[in-house]
Amino acid sequence: MFKSLLLILLIFSAGVFAQVKTVQTPTPKTPYSKSLQAMVVTTKDWNAVQGKAQMFERADTKSEWKAVGAVFPVVVGEKGLAWSDDARMMAETEPHKVEGDGKSPAGIFILTSAFGSKAKPDFVTLPFTQLEESTECVDDVKSASYNKIVDKYKIGNLDWNSSEKMLAVGAQYDLGVFVAHNSYPVEKGKGSCIFLHVWKNESSGTAGCTAMKRENIEMVLTRLDAKKNPVLIQLPERTYQNYQKLWKLPKIK
Repeated sequence: MFKSLLLILLIFSAGVFAQVKTVQTPTPKTPYSKSLQAMVVTTKDWNAVQGKAQMFERADTKSEWKAVGAVFPVVVGEKGLAWSDDARMMAETEPHKVEGDGKSPAGIFILTSAFGSKAKPDFVTLPFTQLEESTECVDDVKSASYNKIVDKYKIGNLDWNSSEKMLAVGAQYDLGVFVAHNSYPVEKGKGSCIFLHVWKNESSGTAGCTAMKRENIEMVLTRLDAKKNPVLIQLPERTYQNYQKLWKLPKIK
């Protein structure tokens, strides 16, 4: 009898531990705990296309996050948001990001580099790629370059059948930021080519990126500082509130 009770307790404990592991803080290459700069995006729910964003900073990793500048509008994927597997939320019942689903990733992501259709603007301090006719972001899950921005004339191994010709996108990619979703490591089919960029308009969703007015992407790029380990925090409002204390996220109104 005692052994049976002990076995039941062990099984129950293992189940509880497994559940705890699924709600740990996302772990990008540079831990969120070391970030001093964040862009927070929230939407009404998992299916909403329109959302709001605001920049936050803190003096050091022990300081409180403080809002920098005003709230501004954004749009996300035409099908809303879905958990990035980077967020370690496999026990959640909400959708999970996969290639071609029309959803933007939910979680915490490093903002690694910038790009644009012209030479690097003076206000940009992130590493910058000027788009050429040969600049492509590969979304072919079978390619070794999946989820990478490459110059097809320089890479050598053209092993993909599907990619974004970034310069050909036009005004929406005049300025942008690479969002490191599904990057550490890259997993086939988990989603690719996720950016912050200029929107088409205030109501049109994207294929999975987060978009905004030209003036707002300029403002974001003016503030982003690689030395501060900037991140994108992107979640539906209720989910954000649920994890605000657990993940020590900035307080939003």
